Amino acid sequence: ALIRRRLFKARNTLVDFQWKLGMAVSSDTCRSLKYPYVAVMLKVADHSGQVKTKCFEMTIPQFQNFYRQFKEIAAVIETV
Repeated sequence: ALIRRRLFKARNTLVDFQWKLGMAVSSDTCRSLKYPYVAVMLKVADHSGQVKTKCFEMTIPQFQNFYRQFKEIAAVIETV
């Protein structure tokens, strides 16, 4: 029920969702990282229609959790 209430209060609309898998191979403090990550880009329109882009990176476990949460949301939406 809490999820439903939050959904109805949302004033932003997801316009686009893109992701790509990357591999960090080195940094200024480590020569060999071999660290996989997921880069995410969201485009969100506010109530006036203005689109803003939000970019962030997640570890693979964070992305897997993010994906599970979206599946839970979809399941709730199907019951509405």
